Amino acid sequence: MSAPRIDYQAVFAVTPSPYLVLTPDLVIVEVNEAYLRATGRTREELIGHYLFEVHPDNPADPDADGVRNLDASLQRVLRLRRTDTMAVQKYDIPVSGRPGVFQAKWWSPINTPVLGPDGEVRWIIHRAEDMTEFVLTRSLRPKPEDGGEDEGEDEGAGRAAGGGGERESIEAELYTRARELQRLNEELREAHDRERRTALALQEAMLHSPDLAGHREIAVRYMPAARSLNVCGDWYDVVDLSTDTFTVAVGDVVGHGLEAAAVMGMLRSALSAAVRAISEPGRAMDVLSLYARTFEGALATTAAKAVVDTRQQHITYTSAGHPPPVLARPDGTVVLLDQATNPPLGLVADHLPRPQATVSYSPGDTLVLYTDGLIERRDEDIDVGLRRLTDTLARHTCLGPDHLADTLLTRLGVAGGGRDDIALIVVRL
Repeated sequence: MSAPRIDYQAVFAVTPSPYLVLTPDLVIVEVNEAYLRATGRTREELIGHYLFEVHPDNPADPDADGVRNLDASLQRVLRLRRTDTMAVQKYDIPVSGRPGVFQAKWWSPINTPVLGPDGEVRWIIHRAEDMTEFVLTRSLRPKPEDGGEDEGEDEGAGRAAGGGGERESIEAELYTRARELQRLNEELREAHDRERRTALALQEAMLHSPDLAGHREIAVRYMPAARSLNVCGDWYDVVDLSTDTFTVAVGDVVGHGLEAAAVMGMLRSALSAAVRAISEPGRAMDVLSLYARTFEGALATTAAKAVVDTRQQHITYTSAGHPPPVLARPDGTVVLLDQATNPPLGLVADHLPRPQATVSYSPGDTLVLYTDGLIERRDEDIDVGLRRLTDTLARHTCLGPDHLADTLLTRLGVAGGGRDDIALIVVRL
């Protein structure tokens, strides 16, 4: 038995809570009947208009902050791509047909993103429960007048009245505290944003690869985690060893924040120095593993390194607990470079050298190194993500390096960032 088709437009129209739908530019594109009733507006007054054009602050209220608070919430939704719940807001609305006249209103707003296939925000659903009656009946309820009661009136009624007044006082206090909490949360978000921008600037400076400028056949991408206030420890590197050999590497430090970024910088520099002195990637990774043991934050770091010999047309690679590099050929054949894998850094005994393997390539082949944020998803096995990567490479390997890098991010659903940082290197051989 097939499920009945649902008319979602009809469902939206009769939903009892007030809803409107916004574009990322905050233009109103749809509104339901409950919203029209709550605001006293018509569809013609709302549809196609900028949100704050039809809902400005009340100019007669010097403390009005509805526009500022709502705009901050909507910008968070656009930036973080997740639902943002606001505290109860006093946000007066214009009275239809009476220019300059506003009606006092209190709302409980929730803003929810609707994401497209590319992970970008297509629309924002704004739900605003009308809390006006609740606020007014509890904060503005008249007090009993003195002398209007018989002395013999039941004592319990007096206690009830006193209890009601106390309850109203508590509710008013909770409302005030909620507004104060919202203000403090705004300040905390701004502080986190400043710290994140600082950390990202530091990380970008540490990821600078001077030799990359000489390789038009190499595309690199670094994508910070979209839903985290912290940077992570992913890195990439490109180093020229001679006129006909160069090396590419990616790595991933455990943890988040400035500490992980600092560890990343030290390990990346150490590996870059080691491979310049020791061209074999396995031995260079041994040096890095010994170095990683000297400070706790570097343990269990994963990394993959490949040395490309353009004269002999072969790749020598090694991996320290890292997802395997991929070699894609123009005919759609995809090879996982998984024959030289050992545990992460700092976890191998000194007397056990790390393995390395060599594979031949032909001009036009593509080598791809990446960190696990590209393929790993919390709700599926990592092999599913790896297969998604190889299938995408098989279909699009004819694209140029930059176009292919962007296609990989899009097809794997992380063009706007994922849950984890992503480092990606695409080399056209």
